[in-house]
Amino acid sequence: MNITASLYTDDRTIRLLINGELVASRASERRPIVNPATQEVLAYTPFATADEINAAVASAKAAFGTWRNTPIATRMRVMLRLQALLRENLPRIARVLTEEQGKTLADAEGDIIRGLEVVEHACSVGTLQLGEFAENVAGGVDTYSLRQPIGVCAGITPFNFPAMIPLWMFPMAIACGNTFVLKPSEQDPMSTMEIVRLALEAGVPPGVLNVVHGGKEVVDALCTHPDVVALSFVGSTAVGTHVYDLAGRHGKRVQSMMGAKNHAVVMPDANKEHTLNALAGAAFGAAGQRCMAASVAVFVGESSQWLPELAQRAKALKVNAGGEPSTDIGPVISVNAKARIEALIASGVSEGAQLLLDGRQVKVPGYESGNFVGPTVFGGVKTTMRIYTEEIFGPVLVCLEVTTLADAIALVNANPYGNGVALFTQSGAVARRFQNEIDVGQVGINVPIPVPVPMFSFTGSRGSKLGDLGPYGKQVVQFYTQTKTVTARWFDDDAVSTGVNTTISLK
Repeated sequence: MNITASLYTDDRTIRLLINGELVASRASERRPIVNPATQEVLAYTPFATADEINAAVASAKAAFGTWRNTPIATRMRVMLRLQALLRENLPRIARVLTEEQGKTLADAEGDIIRGLEVVEHACSVGTLQLGEFAENVAGGVDTYSLRQPIGVCAGITPFNFPAMIPLWMFPMAIACGNTFVLKPSEQDPMSTMEIVRLALEAGVPPGVLNVVHGGKEVVDALCTHPDVVALSFVGSTAVGTHVYDLAGRHGKRVQSMMGAKNHAVVMPDANKEHTLNALAGAAFGAAGQRCMAASVAVFVGESSQWLPELAQRAKALKVNAGGEPSTDIGPVISVNAKARIEALIASGVSEGAQLLLDGRQVKVPGYESGNFVGPTVFGGVKTTMRIYTEEIFGPVLVCLEVTTLADAIALVNANPYGNGVALFTQSGAVARRFQNEIDVGQVGINVPIPVPVPMFSFTGSRGSKLGDLGPYGKQVVQFYTQTKTVTARWFDDDAVSTGVNTTISLK
């Protein structure tokens, strides 16, 4: 296993990882990895061939027999080394991430850190994977359960978190004794591969972690491959629904985290300063390219008077290349993404929403060809407008006004998505009613982006999630293991037989 080999071929095509080796793909198709601030081509992503996909899965299958029997303590030590290497290399990986994805350096570091937290949680897999034991459930009979690994697992990750989401997936899967095939986003796999190489350096054996690159054909091949037993997906609703249906029809366990339309409900008694700052950060951070971004603000009663001030705070945010100092908002991922966002902004204007801040004509000196969209704020939005019904996935905040808390709860619950919601208030009674009645998987109380820490589970719901188990926390241990229950009785040589028992009961 040569972990010092270049991640790229001589023509800057990123390599695959198969059986512990970084190998050049034989693919005839590849796509450029483009710096979204400059349009500079950084490298190329190959679209792996069918033979390469089969080789990656075969490598994982062959490694599973040994890795599943590797002591838990050994697997934990690999995770301990990985988290140390991630900390040591964090600034370098963040620079790569910013260059290929566009987010600010601070946000890129946060991307890695939130994934690192899951690796730290994987270090405690010895406790997380414990079974149960009950003595003397019947005469001389003990029953116990075991949590055992399930086999070859696969993960498909999105462009917006090229560090965090892969780190949600493969560390917990392999810490539980499985092997893994990862398919990063073809738009920005460079930082993902930097992390993968650190996993090899940390001691992940050949075949336990493999990486293939590509688009829909590679995704479909993993969904239908007979030796892949479980598949984790994070990305758009359209692709996530396809993955869930296709992989499910081929007998796989599937978890699919998909699109969102996250609401922030603002009560009149909320702390104004905290609330406006939180809304601006949650709506426009990462250029709005977060599945947990607060893309809808619902102002209750007199709180709607704060809307002009919110637009002014958004206007003050600095749009620039992610690597430049003091940048608040970097470019969106691609030219096509920018065009789609601007088209949705235009639809909001044509449908009668009030455009309080227009980010379509932002110019960044020195980066004139970048995919920049500035903060955009709409008021007077109706639930029938496209800017409300569609996920924009850009720095656009749509604002609605309602009269009461009950109206706000009804509005949020009527939306098909259920990823996250936030409430801003200083009333404990209001907060308790809200968290009880709201039908959304993740709730923030004065917290705008309520992504839980890894000892809890990511719990999006309804149209934002298919499958019943989340991608990290206690739930993901259930996803990556199967429970085997053993009922045992041992006899001494001098034990007296009680004869034939023809009933179902234990005696």
